[in-house]
Amino acid sequence: MNIKKVGNVILAVKDLDKSLEFYNGIIGLPIKNQRRSWIDLGTSGALLSLHPASLTAQHSGSSIENGITIGFLVGDVQSAVDELKSKGVTIYRDIIEKDIGKNAIIQDPDEYLISLFEPIYNDKDQQTGGYHGFTPA
Repeated sequence: MNIKKVGNVILAVKDLDKSLEFYNGIIGLPIKNQRRSWIDLGTSGALLSLHPASLTAQHSGSSIENGITIGFLVGDVQSAVDELKSKGVTIYRDIIEKDIGKNAIIQDPDEYLISLFEPIYNDKDQQTGGYHGFTPA
């Protein structure tokens, strides 16, 4: 096997329209591709893909129950949290600061956890395993 990179992070969602409004309208991820039951969001790197949990069965489980957390790098976590609060987004854990940066955790409409990370290192766009100490639990 020769895996080159992560292509998509796929979220099973209860309500595709509600999740699209959250990730595109509120968070600001651009729509790359959209079909009736699949939406790809993002422009570079791994895409966030939304898909109905099931067209016939009820969605169950949240991030806390299934262990899923999505991480976004942000330029200014305080302004991001302030903006999201003003839009009615649930703040799961307010900003904490550690030696590698600042972090807050919000929830999407399906109660998936989203980590907002503002790194303190020079390359602010660098992907990192630097979430140590920022897990939701």
